[in-house]
Amino acid sequence: MTSIALSEHYERFIKKQLESGRYNNASEIVRAGLRMLEDFENARENWLKEEIPARLAEIKNNPEIVVSAEEVFARIEARHPDRKKAG
Repeated sequence: MTSIALSEHYERFIKKQLESGRYNNASEIVRAGLRMLEDFENARENWLKEEIPARLAEIKNNPEIVVSAEEVFARIEARHPDRKKAG
């Protein structure tokens, strides 16, 4: 059997979830959290292996779509002139 140590923060969180009636025990809460972590990691892996290379290929095939960082910041500043950075 797996044993885990939790900080007081997570102990309180689990207690609050149990009190809500949504879960029957701490194991259900931990499993729900692990499923969410697994989904997040799978999405991250897909992004790294599929989406980034596809975007890079798109840029290589169509370099005129690239916008420089200077242009991005200029556009942002034009939209929000009252938020110029101090200094």
